[in-house]
Amino acid sequence: MRAVAPWVRTRLRTAPGAAVALLLLTLVTSFLAAVLPRAMDGYAAAALRHALATAPPERSAVELTDTPWQDDTGTGGDPVAPAVLAERYERIVAALPAPLRADRAESAYGVRTGSPLAADDPWIPELDGGRTVFTLSAQHGVDRHAVLRAGRLPKVADGPVTSDTRAVEAAVTTATARTLAIRPGAVVHLPVPGSGGPLAVRVTGIVEPVRPDGSYWAFEPVLRTPTRLLKPGPVPQPYWHGALLLPPGAAPVLRSTGPDSEAYWRIAADPAGLGARDAEALRNAVASVEDGPVRARLGEVFSPDLFVESGLDDVLLGVERTLAALDPVVAVAAFGVAGVAGVVLLMAGGLVAARRRDELALLRARGGSVAGVAGRLLGETAVPVLPAAAAGCALAFAAVPEGRALPSLLAAVAVAVAACGALPLRAAFAHRRVGMHGERADAGRARPSRGRTVAELTVLALAVVAVAALRRDGGASPEGGAAGDGAGGAAAGAGGAAAGSGDLLASAAPLLVALIAALLLVRLYPLPLRFAARAAARRRGPVVFLALARAGRAGGAATLPLLALLVALTTAAFGGAVLTGIADARDRASLAAVGADARVEDDPLPAGAADAVRKVPGVTDVAAVNRSYDLDLRERDTGGIGSVTLLAVEPESYARLTARTGLGAFGADAVRAPAGTDASTVLPAVASPGVASLLGGDAVRIGPAEAPFTVRVGAVREVTPGAASGGEFLVVDAAGLPGGADGPPTTLLVSGSSVSGTALKAAASAAGAAQADVALRETVRAGFTDSPAQRGAERIYTAAVAAGAGYAVLALLLALLQAAPERTALLVRLRTMGLTRRQGRRLLVLESLPQALLAAGGGTLTGWVAIGLLGPGIDLAAPALAGRGEGAATGPVAPVADPWSLLLSALAVVVLAVAVAAATARPATRRTTTELRAGDTR
Repeated sequence: MRAVAPWVRTRLRTAPGAAVALLLLTLVTSFLAAVLPRAMDGYAAAALRHALATAPPERSAVELTDTPWQDDTGTGGDPVAPAVLAERYERIVAALPAPLRADRAESAYGVRTGSPLAADDPWIPELDGGRTVFTLSAQHGVDRHAVLRAGRLPKVADGPVTSDTRAVEAAVTTATARTLAIRPGAVVHLPVPGSGGPLAVRVTGIVEPVRPDGSYWAFEPVLRTPTRLLKPGPVPQPYWHGALLLPPGAAPVLRSTGPDSEAYWRIAADPAGLGARDAEALRNAVASVEDGPVRARLGEVFSPDLFVESGLDDVLLGVERTLAALDPVVAVAAFGVAGVAGVVLLMAGGLVAARRRDELALLRARGGSVAGVAGRLLGETAVPVLPAAAAGCALAFAAVPEGRALPSLLAAVAVAVAACGALPLRAAFAHRRVGMHGERADAGRARPSRGRTVAELTVLALAVVAVAALRRDGGASPEGGAAGDGAGGAAAGAGGAAAGSGDLLASAAPLLVALIAALLLVRLYPLPLRFAARAAARRRGPVVFLALARAGRAGGAATLPLLALLVALTTAAFGGAVLTGIADARDRASLAAVGADARVEDDPLPAGAADAVRKVPGVTDVAAVNRSYDLDLRERDTGGIGSVTLLAVEPESYARLTARTGLGAFGADAVRAPAGTDASTVLPAVASPGVASLLGGDAVRIGPAEAPFTVRVGAVREVTPGAASGGEFLVVDAAGLPGGADGPPTTLLVSGSSVSGTALKAAASAAGAAQADVALRETVRAGFTDSPAQRGAERIYTAAVAAGAGYAVLALLLALLQAAPERTALLVRLRTMGLTRRQGRRLLVLESLPQALLAAGGGTLTGWVAIGLLGPGIDLAAPALAGRGEGAATGPVAPVADPWSLLLSALAVVVLAVAVAAATARPATRRTTTELRAGDTR
């Protein structure tokens, strides 16, 4: 007896196209689901490494210091001897707990003076503050971190150096030599405590740092470049502070320079190899070194006075806060595309179940159980789905090598379960009772059941809770979550779990809002259909009536495609609002930072600089400003508001600038000085809120003692061009200040959308301002996108919106395909009754319009409502400004409703629906009479 052919093999051979389509759909969905958590892990890890690599050296390193007065090791060695310092450096590096690793190329150790010493030599340049002071540093590795430019490297000669030695050699950097007029062979005499006389330091060489911005040189910037220090007093006066680089063997002489001389080990953190989940472990490692087990062990080796300090905690905390702000934004998009993808998988199963309705009904009528039928369907879907899900996951691992494996694997498994279970569950539900013919489902006459009402109310309650949670805390826990946890997750189904510390319900709020809108529209859908059908029934032509009747016959089948379109439109609208909010925040922040389209400043600018800049191509206007800081408010205490910036302006041009930029606009009369001003004239002024509260509304005498002036605040503005973001300021007419008419400006605020920075620099140089600084607004704006986390989150959000749109298009196609056989048979029958081809095409187009218009209008309204409800709970400062402080002047950064993203997406749905309907109408209206028996069971 011949064996019966296996079910799965027979079905796959019968319908290979459906199996291939399901395989491709599962492959793409599994890839997107698996790649999302890995992409989030990738940008989190990149953000961690970027933060450590770009942080100032004093914040990205661990510094250990000790007072090397005696041998605390019991070995008898000198604690500042090069061999002892090197041995202790190796102990420190070996004791660092993972994942904290030392960057040996940028780490440094040595001995330095605690307080700088003033030089006695008259040939050394001095500023108004008095004698130049020097820090002496015997730092190891200068020969490896610098290039010799003149002379030779210092060395220890004539026996070992002790605290009694009074002559040593040193080197200086090129910047120190240039600023302080030091040449090889020069001797710097530094007085030291005691009676041994001054310490003579002979400069033998000039070196050029190889990496001046690296931790080796930049941790203590004075080692590479002299700095200006200020002497305290009523009028602070500057004086020079430089550094002399001694050879390591000369370190013992530093004991004689004062009791605060110290040995130090500066361990630069190595960011290489750090992953998304290493942030918390790195913080624990830093805490252990600062004041934990590692510190205790090192204290036993060094001395109990060993002091450990690091700014790594602040750097890591900043990374975690940035990621905690980004994760809810990304999770919103992830849940949106997850919802659309889930709907499409259900629709794919539903399409197959509808096409095979008669076959499955016959199996049930012949005694097949629900479980047996579902099992066979599960077997035939598992054959293409499981390999496709595995391949999609493997492609995700290949596309994004970095990231945790478990979230991606779980996401791929979730896709496989959904794809495998869609057809069996849909078929089991439809054929839970034996029957050969389904009842007619007419949306125009349908009455929702009590179970459906309960389910809809449950979803409504969840949506309300989610919206409230998102508006309260933005979908994140109060602590912000760890960077590793926050980066690892994505939405369930389309990319794993959402941010570990984030609220899943809050992140799913837009999806739930779209679901509520879909359920509400499905309930309201019959009402316009009934009225439209009644009106069409009185018309002479049959096309409109038939189209409305066909649309009403869609019944519950319209729910899933409508839900997919609404979720996609809501996600696209929300995505457009997010991108618009980010762009607006960057525009405001860059404008507040520069003050105009460009800024040229020097102290002061030549008299002809403004005229030269006005002639630059692209410049439309120039506002000349004399900007000075630390305005003297006389008897008033400014401790609560800090320093005050005085802006002496030309009223007309500055007023035009405020109106054009929108930064605290006011008229020229608000600051114009009265004609014939003198020392007693009261000048009208515009002030910041803090300055206005200090000065009040009366005439107040302020300014320096040699040139005081009287002002009365007439207008208050939060911001103004040329003032620091969030700073306090006072704006007056330059012509009214004592000598203000003749005083040159320090800043030119330039307007013009196509201004060239090179041309501005050339114009300023030609006018005599060769050292003028030029800042462009577009350059500052571009600087807001330098964070890997920021760029990664934007890419993920954009990709999620695009994927959601693709799935929505697929949902629309599946909805049309599901009704294609019945539609074709109907058209052929109507053709036999006299319906023309043109009328047939109009019928299909009009039939698709109600659902398309419903989805377009509902999607637009839902997107607008979602932005209004959820926008206040989304903080876009991190993705917009890369965590910079310029956001203080921009105010809250929230999504901004973009009418174009709302209307264009809705219009695209209508156009696509009409185009697909028109495309399917042409071949359908040309079918022969062989289609007359399509679907006929008799």
